[in-house]
Amino acid sequence: MKEDYYEILGVSKGASAVEIKKAYRKKAIEYHPDKNPGDVKAEEMFKKSAEAYEVLGNPDKRAKYDQFGHAAFDGSGGFGGGGMNMDDIFSQFGDIFGGAFGGGFSGFGGFGGGQRRAKGSNLRIRVKLTLEEVANGVEKKVKVRRKLQADGVTYKTCPTCNGTGQIAKITNTILGRMQTATTCTTCGGAGQSIDKKPSDADAQGLKVVEETVSIKIPAGVEDGMQLKVTGKGNDAPGNGIAGDLLVAIETVEHDTLKREGDNLHYDLYISIPEAVLGSSKEIDAIGGKVRIKLEPGLQSGKILRLRGKGINSLNGYGAGDLLVHVNVWTPKSINKEQKEFFERMQDDENFVPRPEKSDKSFFEKVKDMFS
Repeated sequence: MKEDYYEILGVSKGASAVEIKKAYRKKAIEYHPDKNPGDVKAEEMFKKSAEAYEVLGNPDKRAKYDQFGHAAFDGSGGFGGGGMNMDDIFSQFGDIFGGAFGGGFSGFGGFGGGQRRAKGSNLRIRVKLTLEEVANGVEKKVKVRRKLQADGVTYKTCPTCNGTGQIAKITNTILGRMQTATTCTTCGGAGQSIDKKPSDADAQGLKVVEETVSIKIPAGVEDGMQLKVTGKGNDAPGNGIAGDLLVAIETVEHDTLKREGDNLHYDLYISIPEAVLGSSKEIDAIGGKVRIKLEPGLQSGKILRLRGKGINSLNGYGAGDLLVHVNVWTPKSINKEQKEFFERMQDDENFVPRPEKSDKSFFEKVKDMFS
């Protein structure tokens, strides 16, 4: 089981953004690879701390984590934070440490020096899902136009950085002498420059290609959520790594079912005779129609709960319920015979309202729904 992000940084769940930032700075300094050369445990803590801050330092991601836990960022496609590489980690230091350490630490991609691999740009698409697809999860195949390295492109080592992609320098800080690195302006961090390329490739040796990408969308996603498909963005020049495909979720409104968290709501309208005599009705549900039995004497405003007929939970904890709201339909016009019948029933004791204690008021029902 994954460790709690708050415990990794040593802060409470109610910690402020400033406290979280301060805690991460402290952990990053303590476990930085330049201070702990060859220490595998320190390297792992360094990565864990960075992953925790990548989520808790972002208000939107933190809100999702507080609601769904690690499930909001795991699974097919992922939702962001997990599996950070060292490029991701060091990219945070400009925000955390300001200018105190110059342009970033040594050790990109391999502690204590080495080449930083450039990363291609991300692509963004929007995918529409029906309520049925949201409830059960779905695999979508989409066509994406992405830049890939063209065949026949050859590269040569950048003469400015000698292939490292960085210009390194030593800086005296309050922690002592620390090696920092800035991206090479000649090659943009790729460590290589183009030697030869085909005529249909751009200046970076890339070519636009249409590709079909398979996206596994877990059950329970919500409108506005963003999934990440790693490595399906644009390629980077040379030996760089591809960017990511960011998938924004858009849900299509259902004709009769309304979603509230993992629960679904359905408005059922019945006639006065059906309310009095009882009935059997067919209603919409995920996966098709279901038939429910209405007991005689059913009151308008009654909520019938069909357990497990809602949305499968994103965190894997079962499914929500389908709540059927019963509404007794009163006719706006009736004929003479019907009018005479109801006039006779006005003083009939069976038609006098006698609410029981178990019949909750409207406000009590609303309170129950949101409690």
